[in-house]
Amino acid sequence: MALPPELSPQTVPDWERDRHLRTVGQISYALHAIVAVGAVLPAFQPSVLLLVAAFILDLVKKDDAAGTWQQSHFRWRIRSVLWAAGLYLLTSPLWLLFLAPGWVAWGVISIWFLYRVVRGWLALNERRPMPD
Repeated sequence: MALPPELSPQTVPDWERDRHLRTVGQISYALHAIVAVGAVLPAFQPSVLLLVAAFILDLVKKDDAAGTWQQSHFRWRIRSVLWAAGLYLLTSPLWLLFLAPGWVAWGVISIWFLYRVVRGWLALNERRPMPD
């Protein structure tokens, strides 16, 4: 998936760079979506390792997108994961103290995360940048 060394982001044609970054984005959004759907549907629990893999992919490839419309998608995905992780950690004591508020809090966070994934993936398919 990585560009060969002779095709660094500075020397690769714009169309090839765009195609490569869109492929990375499609893979990342797909992994995010699998985890997001699993968070909303209790019977379907994919490994959080898929999300970690997508997060690492985004961190490694984000510099390749610098100066393109796709840079906003890398930021969008990275921020979505960081915010969701922070919110899950912040609300995790609710599980220990009160079960029902824990379910509600994590349900809301999971739906918000799924919304972010769907919104971003649709924009990527339409070749639109994400807002800052």
